[in-house]
Amino acid sequence: MAEFIYQEPFPLSEDTTEYRLLTKDYVKTVECDGRRILKVAPEGLELLAREAIADVSFYLRASHLQKLTRILDDPEATDNDKFVAYTMLLNQMVAAEGELPTCQDTGTAIVIGKKGEDVYTGCNDAEMLSKGIYETYRDRNLRYSQVVPFTMTEEKNTGTNLPAQIDLYATQGNAYSFLFITKGGGSANKTFLYQQTKALLNEKSLTEFIKTHIMDLGTSACPPYHLAIVIGGTSAEANLAAVKKASAGYLDHLPTSGNEGGRAFRDLEWEEKVLKICRESGVGAQFGGKYLVHDVRVIRMPRHAASCPVGIGVSCSADRNVKAKITEDGIFLEQLEKNPARFLPKTAPGM
Repeated sequence: MAEFIYQEPFPLSEDTTEYRLLTKDYVKTVECDGRRILKVAPEGLELLAREAIADVSFYLRASHLQKLTRILDDPEATDNDKFVAYTMLLNQMVAAEGELPTCQDTGTAIVIGKKGEDVYTGCNDAEMLSKGIYETYRDRNLRYSQVVPFTMTEEKNTGTNLPAQIDLYATQGNAYSFLFITKGGGSANKTFLYQQTKALLNEKSLTEFIKTHIMDLGTSACPPYHLAIVIGGTSAEANLAAVKKASAGYLDHLPTSGNEGGRAFRDLEWEEKVLKICRESGVGAQFGGKYLVHDVRVIRMPRHAASCPVGIGVSCSADRNVKAKITEDGIFLEQLEKNPARFLPKTAPGM
């Protein structure tokens, strides 16, 4: 029998995200039994969720907007591709005014949190995060999309956009990190699970599989997409959770090779292959062309010998993902782009 090895499933390298300080309030440190405990007041979680969902509803990452500019600068992009990219930049200029959101489908609020063992909040964290989310949907121009069932066939809109999906994990240290996502129905509906076997894991079969199932995406989820493909996983749900995180850029800093412990890794070679397949598909940004996707993430994970789940999913043109953290220094939120006009060319494409 091989020796015991514990492997962190997703060993991400150092976080290089640019954050902005929301506040130093609600946070303090205390010593307890020789440990440095980070105390976070419940109101701090409420504030963070409120600000995160507000920001992600009206602003996007600069890196996403830069990819739209690249379409406009690409001589191989079709007029259709350029029209879509230009229109999306115009749309984001309107959204950045803070009145009308990036997308009218303001999405399901999703929170993924990693809470250090030396973080104390003294509350039901999910409740306080939900309260902050509730306040944003109440106070801003955001559509209520969540419906709750009373019987198998009878439903009602909650009028609050709750419930949110809140997944909290325990980790080491005295910091609390988050990924906030607002996931619209379009991109959520274009998440697929295919239960395959080892027979898929060769160059020819995998290539044909991807060529076939890329067409399942279509254009109804508003491309160009950030595409994620995850191969393997200890369960179907582990696979699809990785798809969601990968499409949000959360797993970008994985290693690029596997090891004996079974760590997840990015396969950069297959990312280039899939990107080429997408560009040659001819689907384009909407009406035919090169830009079905902005980029591709291909993640390989360990699997049961009798199972090979394959997950495919996207983050759409409303690429609404934002990271956050709570540390001894305060409560921080990822810096999103407040001035999208700087990415817009002086003249419309073709003019």
